[in-house]
Amino acid sequence: MREPRHGLRILLLWLVLSAVAVPLVYVVWGPHLPPGDMSTSAEGQRFDNAVLGAMAAPVVVGVLVYFGYALVVWRVRDGDEETDGPPLRGNVRLQATWMGVTSAVVLGVFVFGTYELIVPNGAGAGEGPAPIWKPGGEPLQIQVIAQQWRFTYRFPQFGGMETPELVLPVGQDVQFDVTSLDVVHGFWANELGVKADANPGVDDVAYTRAKRVGAFTVRCSELCGIWHGAMTTNGRVVSVADFQTWGQSAEVSQAAITKLLPPYALTYSPSAISTLTKLFTDNGLNGAGGQYYGPQYPVQP
Repeated sequence: MREPRHGLRILLLWLVLSAVAVPLVYVVWGPHLPPGDMSTSAEGQRFDNAVLGAMAAPVVVGVLVYFGYALVVWRVRDGDEETDGPPLRGNVRLQATWMGVTSAVVLGVFVFGTYELIVPNGAGAGEGPAPIWKPGGEPLQIQVIAQQWRFTYRFPQFGGMETPELVLPVGQDVQFDVTSLDVVHGFWANELGVKADANPGVDDVAYTRAKRVGAFTVRCSELCGIWHGAMTTNGRVVSVADFQTWGQSAEVSQAAITKLLPPYALTYSPSAISTLTKLFTDNGLNGAGGQYYGPQYPVQP
């Protein structure tokens, strides 16, 4: 009997199933992928995940089709004592096709990834103090100060006041300047699609723009000590008018504490904040004095 054209069968099965899998991944699964669409950076990451998932779908389908076809068609049957077929060598057409297709895929992903680094938020995604690309306009500057074991946020726009709650205005570009007072931490606002290392003596810049009002959670993403798991902060996105009202009110109410803080800077040396530790802890102040132990921690090291 003439051997069937197995390659053509596998190709047709792959084409049909890939044509079904790609739109299922992108259209059905894509809108539900993390981190959501609360900000431009989150929406961009969700789009990237959907595109890469759609690109990976034909590869996964191809592996499964070939594996399934081999199990069904080429399995050893009772009484089958034939040896393996002759080896294939030097198929120039197959080699050229493989190199051409894979090169096109890799270059396409490279171009796509480079474009997505620039749009929509520039290359500032926790990539150091000098991002290559920045969003247009003048972003609102917010400093993220990490310490064991809490985050505080300083707003130079409101006199350098500092609060334990991260509040953002909707529809406005924000620049996070992330630093640490003690050990390495990680600033991770998952719903905003923002993640940046918080290193002592380093200003790590990240950008985003909130698209809608709502609440989000900030977590530490680097193991930073015994209470790392409890290092969380609530945040919210509010209207521009509400943000201005909140900021001005906080500036007035925090005036006494702001006077105790070191002058605003992108990073702080340990000596600049060490003298504030006992004062802040004893008085329950919100400033980043280092070595913060709140009442939520059952053990005072």
